[in-house]
Amino acid sequence: MNAMSAGDPSPEPDGLAGPPFDPERFRREGRAVVDWIADYWQSLASRPVRSQVPPGWVRSELSPHAPEDPEPLTDIVADLDRVIVPGLTHWQHPSFFAYFPASASGPSILGELLTAGLGVQGMLWATSPACTELETHVLDWLRDLLGLPERFGSGSAGGGVIQDSASSGVLCALVAARERATSLGTNRTGLCQDDRPLVAYASADAHSSVEKAMGIAGIGREWLRRIPVDAGGRMDATALAAAMDQDAAAGRRPFFVVATVGTTASGGIDPVPAVAAIAARHSAWLHVDAAWAGAAAICPEFRDAVVAGADRADSWGFNPHKWLLVNFDCHVLWVADRAALVSALSMKPEYLRNAASDGGAVIDYSDWQVPLGRRFRALKLWMTLRMLGAEALRTHIRRHVDWAREFAGWVAADPRFELATEPSLALVCFALRAGDDASRRLLDRVNASGRGFLSHAHVNGRFALRLAIGGATTTRDDVVAIWHLLADSAPA
Repeated sequence: MNAMSAGDPSPEPDGLAGPPFDPERFRREGRAVVDWIADYWQSLASRPVRSQVPPGWVRSELSPHAPEDPEPLTDIVADLDRVIVPGLTHWQHPSFFAYFPASASGPSILGELLTAGLGVQGMLWATSPACTELETHVLDWLRDLLGLPERFGSGSAGGGVIQDSASSGVLCALVAARERATSLGTNRTGLCQDDRPLVAYASADAHSSVEKAMGIAGIGREWLRRIPVDAGGRMDATALAAAMDQDAAAGRRPFFVVATVGTTASGGIDPVPAVAAIAARHSAWLHVDAAWAGAAAICPEFRDAVVAGADRADSWGFNPHKWLLVNFDCHVLWVADRAALVSALSMKPEYLRNAASDGGAVIDYSDWQVPLGRRFRALKLWMTLRMLGAEALRTHIRRHVDWAREFAGWVAADPRFELATEPSLALVCFALRAGDDASRRLLDRVNASGRGFLSHAHVNGRFALRLAIGGATTTRDDVVAIWHLLADSAPA
């Protein structure tokens, strides 16, 4: 008779080759993965910047079905080299000058590894006090380093929170503004309590996330007013005032204004103090989107331009993952008064209730964002600041600004080229005098070469090439090399 009676549970079937987490195996394979990453970084300069594979190639090289049995790390790394890396555009390449930088650094990567290893779910203070309190503390450090006002500090009515990206930051700011304007966090009609439609404002060059947020929030994209910009890509404050006054006179409610510090197209910096004064006349929420340029405020000499008007903003956000050597994703959103944000986003079902939260003595950052769950993002920011130090980060940014000025000088000195607008920090927009078609062909030739990667924008009504310096591995030699490639590829 079988020793196991009918009431006994069945034996576990064979499945995993070992436990889900084997410390010794992880130690061996972890070293191999870290070595692979280090080798990848060392090899970057020898690789083409952009992927050279056609659409569908990566999938055609992968197995059509998931494996039934475990596969060794060596086989997976072989496919990483054979399939995945050829299908990458290398954002950490020293000759990557497109879009805006996507930072990375050794300390930040180690912080990301620790975050994954700890596996913390930081939705509430109670679910991991260190996850919450480190975030609060490190954002106070960062606020101080950037020279932002005390009203954004954790000791005030406001405070900071780490979001995934600036798109989430602007969405959270917008729903907080809606909450303040309507006192109806679940309002689905886009109307105030007195039935006046809500209207938002941003420059013509503001990020597309503003319009997207208007749709997500249920207000409607048609209620976003795009305000003209001047030749430097800056919002026209006079046009903003006229638009807000006109809407108010027509029975609409101006409730949200986005001022951009460092537009994607040209790096334009809106006149935030003037915008703040206009917004205040209508009691509208002012959000400052400094996603890229905000990092420059760590350098005192750039601070006046970058943080001007922050003392009158309701919210202010920037991405350490763009230019501060913290890897994606890491957006910091500060608010001057957390009450509207928490009121709009807080939900506490019974299974999340706990004494600490109910007593009001702690911050639950799930109340400051759209999703409930949250990663321990503060760890990589904390490690980057500690292992690199503020002065190294200042040097990193200053070098890029200096090299951009040099590059702009070379453009201005070549009769075939012209600057589309004045350089903004480490961003230079330029074009060929021969016209838009010639500029497009030049961009295509340079990007197809594999030796550099730039993006484009429409600046002052014309097609312009954008050179954004900000890579962790980029040197002055790489900036010189991309200029020679552009000059050699341009028509005589």
